[in-house]
Amino acid sequence: MADRIILNNVSYHGEGAIKEIPGIAKSKGFKHIFVCTDPDLIKYEVAKKVTDLLDEAGLPYTIYSEIKPNPTIKNVQDGVAAFKACGADSIITIGGGSSMDTAKAIGIIITNPEFADVRSLEGVAPTKNHAVPTIAVPTTAGTAAEVTINYVITDVEKERKFVCVDEHDIPEVAIVDPTMMYTLPVGTTAATGMDALTHAIEGYTTKAAWEMTDMFHLEAIKLISKNLRSAVKNEPEGRKGMALAQYIAGMGFSNVGLGVAHSIAHTLGAHYDTPHGVACAMMLPIVMEYNQEYTGDKFREIARAMGVEGVDSMSQDEYRKAAIDAVKQLSKDVGIPEKLDALKEEDLDILAKDAYADACRPGNPRDTSEEELKELYRKLM
Repeated sequence: MADRIILNNVSYHGEGAIKEIPGIAKSKGFKHIFVCTDPDLIKYEVAKKVTDLLDEAGLPYTIYSEIKPNPTIKNVQDGVAAFKACGADSIITIGGGSSMDTAKAIGIIITNPEFADVRSLEGVAPTKNHAVPTIAVPTTAGTAAEVTINYVITDVEKERKFVCVDEHDIPEVAIVDPTMMYTLPVGTTAATGMDALTHAIEGYTTKAAWEMTDMFHLEAIKLISKNLRSAVKNEPEGRKGMALAQYIAGMGFSNVGLGVAHSIAHTLGAHYDTPHGVACAMMLPIVMEYNQEYTGDKFREIARAMGVEGVDSMSQDEYRKAAIDAVKQLSKDVGIPEKLDALKEEDLDILAKDAYADACRPGNPRDTSEEELKELYRKLM
């Protein structure tokens, strides 16, 4: 079976990259743009940095911002209705994973109306048409949704998140401008940064990993280890480094999948509304310990990328422990909690069932079971 890489048609990186948006929109013939963002980015005038450029260029647009941190089926349905009502022909999505995931689902349903039932998009959706032309502008350094073929939607009724994988949903253009991330709160910076690290480490160790994605993931681990602490202090160099790091991680994991740290994080978000990055950060070292016997010498390279010295003189047990300890230390340094108070023993059956059914679980390097997943949850209690 051939390995496959899917990336944006084009991406722009660096301070001031958002200034490219009007020219791109005009060159693509956008007539009315659907700006998909979230309420906080409207409130704090982060989205305004982009809409001001559209105003200056005389490009018409409609804003849709009724999106929750863990976007729901209703958010998508309402967005589809709003898109149709305003007569839009394109999307600019501004935000973190929530805004971009919602935009992806809206864009897919508009061009593939037979999938109007959002639940029908779960898993690998057999859509035929590419989503609405989309420009994605991340405001967090973590999800890399601007370069992935995945999105996650919450089914409130069933208290579960479901992952959709569709090569037709990737935005044609990504604008990765660190100035869009400068106002991100400390806690969110830490959580999204650890989400990016989880992407990189799980992508590097997943069953489908191969040489090209390994290259992306190791560079992402190196950049995150170097820049996340600085980004949490809101230092420009740290912000720049993390903006690039999370995108590079996305270039990899989007094409090879993830593991059970993400499966578990999805369930914690669905049941307890735990921020996704926090859930990933708490689970990452736990899952690394669980998987270590199934990763060959990869933990040596993880430790090296995280700045651990002397790895070549370490035994396998030593460098595996060093890699896990480096992750734990970074998580601690940026203020991630180790335990989840909301987690209850009586919830473990449904949590484990949902995690086992999650689309990320099959890629985990170690095959698992619902009983083993329960044990992983218990380590957060």
